[in-house]
Formats: sequence, C-alpha cells, structure tokens
Amino acid sequence: MAKSKYEYVKQFEKDDSLIPNTWLVIRLDGHGFHKFSDRHQFEKPNDHRALDLMNKCAEAVMIEIHDIILAYGQSDEYSFILKKESNLFNRRSAKIVSTIVSLFTSNYVFHWKTYFPDKELQYPPSFDGRAVQYPSNNNLRDYLSWRQADCHINNLYNTCFWALVHSGKTENEAENALRGTISSDKNELLHSSFDINYNNLPEMYRKGSVLIRKEANLMTLNQKGVEVIRKKKVVTTSHVDIIHDKFWKENPELNVSV
Repeated sequence: MAKSKYEYVKQFEKDDSLIPNTWLVIRLDGHGFHKFSDRHQFEKPNDHRALDLMNKCAEAVMIEIHDIILAYGQSDEYSFILKKESNLFNRRSAKIVSTIVSLFTSNYVFHWKTYFPDKELQYPPSFDGRAVQYPSNNNLRDYLSWRQADCHINNLYNTCFWALVHSGKTENEAENALRGTISSDKNELLHSSFDINYNNLPEMYRKGSVLIRKEANLMTLNQKGVEVIRKKKVVTTSHVDIIHDKFWKENPELNVSV
C-alpha cells in the first residue's frame, strides 16, 4: 500500500500501551462539579437523582464495554475495573480512557431529563479520567477499599456540615464547628443535635454504588414467537461493603480473591 511523504509524523506519537496482565482501573471525576451542582441546585448533602444518574451512566458504559467486570461510584466519581487479560484497544491508555470518559459524559447528557425532568441542563458537564495499573488482587482490593472508605469519610463530614448549615449556621461557621473533630464526634453531633442516626442513612450515601454482572432469567420470544426463559448476564447495582471479604466470596466469578 502506497504511503504519503507525510506519514513520518506518526513517529512522534507516544506508545502508551499499558502493562499486560495487570488490573486496569479507569477513574472518572466530575470536572468543576462543585459549581455544576450549585448551578443545578442539587440537594445537599446528597441528591438521590444525581447519584442515580451517575449509576445509569456507569451501567451504560458496562453494557458497551464487556471487559469491565466491576464499577464503583460515589459522589461525582466512578472507577471502572477491566479484567487482567483485557486487550481492549491493544491496552492503549489514551484510547481506553477517552472512550470510557466520552461514553459516560454523553450518557450523562442523554439521560439528564429522565432524572431531572423539572430542570434544564444549564451547560454541558465534563469529566476527566486516568488509567492506573494494579499488579495484584490485593492491590486492587486496597484501591477499592480506599475509595469506599473515602465515601464514608466524606459523607459523614458532609452530612454534619449541611445539617449545621440547614440549622442556620453559615458555611464558615459549620467548617469551624467541625474542624478537628473525629468520626465519633461527628456521630454524636448528628445524634444529639439533629436526632440523626448515621447508620440509618441510605446505604448508597454511606457505601457508594457497586455494579457487577449477574446471571438473570429473562423472558424472550423464540423464532416461533413463543415465550421462553433464557439466562443472561445483566448489570446490577447494589450498595454494599466491598472492604471486607463477604462481597468477594459471594462473587467468585470476579476472580479478585486474596
């Protein structure tokens, strides 16, 4: 095949292939989402609609990209775990990250009205993404534990912060009231001042969202138009502990046991 004299410029492209046989984690973060949430008047500390929309976008990404075995999301971020043996786009980092980010972002816009029927999208949302490689199951488990622990820490703080603000304090006063407090202090504040038991708050707020594929019985029509039940793996969403072993023992097909 004939080549033009300009093809030499391809040598300037950097090889960004990721290491074989490692877990690939693609983490997305909302870009400027503090401003975005204020502009669209998200409920504080958590807007169930916004979190459901994020989960819908993650589900759409998993349906499109079969090499993703698990996704974990909280607040305005989502992590997608690709199986170790994945050869998606020949493991080129830029291709994988850009495809997942664009799929997620386009679905956010596409499904906006489903979750916010009474709100117009004021300007386009954007997300950034990065790829990280983890060589061992233990590394991957620790990564996911880190993100879920972060979910709990941030949610406990935000629950206290917005309870104080909604009670009449300014945001600066709420920050000062919480400065130097530990988890037990925050739990006591919620209980004694606002009659809130943190453990009774929705699990999605406290633990985030976990998406995996599970086998389900689906009713379909065969070639003769007769209803039949077929088994098919579908993306399911739950809000469970992924730090301890129980989840991983219940889902051995993920191959992330340690």
